Amino acid sequence: MSSLKLLQEWYDKVWIQQDLDAIDTLFTPDIEAKGMMDFGVGPEDFRVLAEAVLAQVEVIEIRFDRAVEMGDWVWVTYTADTVTLANRAPVDATGQIMARFKDDRIVEAYNQIDFLTFFEKLGYLPPDSLALCLSGEGIAA
Repeated sequence: MSSLKLLQEWYDKVWIQQDLDAIDTLFTPDIEAKGMMDFGVGPEDFRVLAEAVLAQVEVIEIRFDRAVEMGDWVWVTYTADTVTLANRAPVDATGQIMARFKDDRIVEAYNQIDFLTFFEKLGYLPPDSLALCLSGEGIAA
């Protein structure tokens, strides 16, 4: 199976079907996905992260907006269409991932996710938080 198809399987199983056991079958045990936190995220950390996100939203669809596949590497920008669990309000999230596969498992991953906008849309941060920070305004009370 191509790396791109494996990555789509990852998003479908883990995020849409909420099959968190798929993390252990699609990640290698020693992987440390980079870019989501200030430290590498291994399979157990990723499970906790996924549980925290899925406690807030239901992921309806993940679209690959752009994709580049080169050998065992794949790079994708994506849009995740979600709805809040609280009131079913639509919330989209964008990000990108670069991942390397070996034996149909992710062995290396680099992520960039627009969590700032995502949390603004969930109502956890004020609107235009980035603009406020860039102007020197704080967003904390």
